[in-house]
Amino acid sequence: MAKKILNEIIITIKEEWKFILFNILLLIVLNIPLNYYIVIGGGIDDVSSRVKVEESNKGEGSLNISYVTQLDANVLFYGLSFIIPTWEREDANLYKYSVSENLDDIQFRGDLDLKTANGTATYWAYTLANKKIELTSQKLYVIATFSDEYETTLKAKDEIISIDGNSYDTIEEYANYLQTKNVGDTAKIKIIRNNKEEEVESVIHDAEGRKILGVSLQYVKEYTTDPPVDIKFQRQESGPSGGLITTLEIYNQLTKKDITKGYTIAGTGTIEEDGTIGQIGGIEHKILGAVSAKADVFLCPNGRNYKQAKKYIKEKKLKIKLIKVDTIEDAINKLEELK
Repeated sequence: MAKKILNEIIITIKEEWKFILFNILLLIVLNIPLNYYIVIGGGIDDVSSRVKVEESNKGEGSLNISYVTQLDANVLFYGLSFIIPTWEREDANLYKYSVSENLDDIQFRGDLDLKTANGTATYWAYTLANKKIELTSQKLYVIATFSDEYETTLKAKDEIISIDGNSYDTIEEYANYLQTKNVGDTAKIKIIRNNKEEEVESVIHDAEGRKILGVSLQYVKEYTTDPPVDIKFQRQESGPSGGLITTLEIYNQLTKKDITKGYTIAGTGTIEEDGTIGQIGGIEHKILGAVSAKADVFLCPNGRNYKQAKKYIKEKKLKIKLIKVDTIEDAINKLEELK
């Protein structure tokens, strides 16, 4: 029986080898990766499934992160984006700091953005709720190099311990120290690279009157809190745009007053160190996702995002209450005023 089946397969291959080969080659070609992302729409997620404060207070409504679904492009997806009206192409180069960067470097920045956003969200939620919070760790990373313009021995993902033996608490303090150096001087930088501590020397450059190392830096801060909080996002949810809603969710679980008031609240925006709400991309996709999920309210950063959102809602005749917010305190106050 097996021999008969094998013979039939061999005969079929001999007769149809051109067709079979064509389909194999077509499948290979369609899966060739391209230097693009494909945005295919948005939605919302109840962030309470990702944020857990010990012995938390429960809200009657929900706070939801608005997201945009993004695919790594291949030939097939790229082609479909010209056919499907809601699919949009984004050049991956727009996310790069230099031509030598790859998608892994971009993902690394996204991971750090998420960690930074969670740390800042925790700080502001506990501070505004008058709960105990203490800084336990802060690490300074190189998130990108401007190697197209400036020579540097530093690499993305390097953790900086000190520069010329000096350690500071803020990036501004490091920047101020560099201003004491001369252009062309070298700085001795102690780093952790690939889990090993080492020291490298890097040249000081001039950038419109400012002394720089030719890299971009970012701090990642971690805190201990009372009561404890556990924040768990998946890697594909990396990025800072959920900072506003994450902060509100932690705050709502910490306090007895329920700022959701039974509403399904969606929103987007970064949470900055000073408590301001920063601009994000893809606002139209996120609003449409919120409307499709029947959200009652959409929180939006004031400024460019708010103008885009207001125009889009009017053009598409969407039914959702749009609220512009400047700071995390402003967002809390406006939610408390909801009827």
